[in-house]
Amino acid sequence: MKKVLITETILRDAHQSQAATRMKLSEMLPIAKQLDEVGYFSLEVWGGATFDSCLRFLNEDPWERLRQLRKAIPNTKLQMLFRGQNILGYKHYADDVVEKFVEMSIKNGINIIRIFDALNDVKNLDTAIKATKKYGGLCETAMSYTVSPVHDRDYFINLAVKLAEMGADIICIKDMANLLLPFEAYELVKGIKAKIGSIPVQLHTHNTSGTGDMTLLKAIEAGVDIVDTALSPLGNGTSQPATEPLVATLKGTPYDTGLDLSKLSECAAYFRTVQERLKKDGFLSDKVLAVDVNALLYQVPGGMLSNLISQLKQQGKEDKYYEVLEEVPRVRKDMGYPPLVTPTSQIVGTQAVFNIIAGERYKIVTKETKGVLKGEYGTLPAEPNKEVQAKILNGETPITCRPADLLSPELESYKNEIKEYIEQEEDVLSYALFPQVATAFFKTRQAAKYGIDGALADKKNSVHPV
Repeated sequence: MKKVLITETILRDAHQSQAATRMKLSEMLPIAKQLDEVGYFSLEVWGGATFDSCLRFLNEDPWERLRQLRKAIPNTKLQMLFRGQNILGYKHYADDVVEKFVEMSIKNGINIIRIFDALNDVKNLDTAIKATKKYGGLCETAMSYTVSPVHDRDYFINLAVKLAEMGADIICIKDMANLLLPFEAYELVKGIKAKIGSIPVQLHTHNTSGTGDMTLLKAIEAGVDIVDTALSPLGNGTSQPATEPLVATLKGTPYDTGLDLSKLSECAAYFRTVQERLKKDGFLSDKVLAVDVNALLYQVPGGMLSNLISQLKQQGKEDKYYEVLEEVPRVRKDMGYPPLVTPTSQIVGTQAVFNIIAGERYKIVTKETKGVLKGEYGTLPAEPNKEVQAKILNGETPITCRPADLLSPELESYKNEIKEYIEQEEDVLSYALFPQVATAFFKTRQAAKYGIDGALADKKNSVHPV
């Protein structure tokens, strides 16, 4: 038994899960010094949906956000979430783009990269793992936890062994939908630690179904090394279990985190003001704190639930909500039981909506659904429904190789496409992930820098060859 380390998520997953990723850099910097003094194992500050949100909604350069946070938090490891071959986007990118993104993330201040694949296809993790090691980052490989006829305890123990063999510095159980129940968490952590030697095990869960605190505690009893929590103003509910109660619970025990509750209280007091702003602007609802048993019944993460509601509202079909929830597990089974995490959660959820609204299953099929069944996202955990697959592929042959093996290097072409907007090397990567959103951001940046009229006249002056 030893003290438990804490990764604090309030600067990334907490506001992504509760408030649509709308916390601003200007709301992070005033409390950065105090967060740095707490003694966390790491602060999760970047990746996931923050990159897209910075560009799309906040008019912030995500790279500048990272640099500013690194400067303001010199003593604590900074961590990001990275979707393997998807990077932070929603499709597979060529290896040269993946490697460059890893390199620049570490160069700009990231210490730990948590790398996962929505299908747990280890082929999709290989490039990112090697790049993280190459550029001196800590590689935390994550298993997307789910429950299905093929996802039993042995599945995840064997997967952990594979990740250890691939070079993981830390192995994370990523329970994005809060499906890992307390006693199973105990057995799973015990089983993994018995197989991977001294490699630390980290647990990431949410509190959507109300079991997150108990899951963390049982995992700690089983010997988990690091857990994710979020300061109470944005903790619990669809976010991570709250930091302060866990620290208080472990105080004086062999698992004592060593964190100072008074310092945590100071940080929490500050974030209550941020919480109020997010509520006032309509990004934070009390609903995100309600215990939702649907997370266990339908295995739907909190963010996916809100997305389903939004899609149905747009169609004027809110009354179909529970029919869609019941359709989600059926679609997931047809697709070979993919874990429901970005991007597969959006793909399965959208297809379920179309199946119900159309009144006929797979009458309308998204290109992403076709891509999953064709193998464009990787190897599925189980065989898909052959009848559904044949109908959707309509004679096309599924691929069985690593999807990125079919992609030629892309970086140079991206550079050429936006050469008039490049002001820093990182701009090419922003464009690679979100072409339309990044281009709009670059135009706004030029307009602000040179004036509306001068933006066109001075384009050449704003170009810095990469």
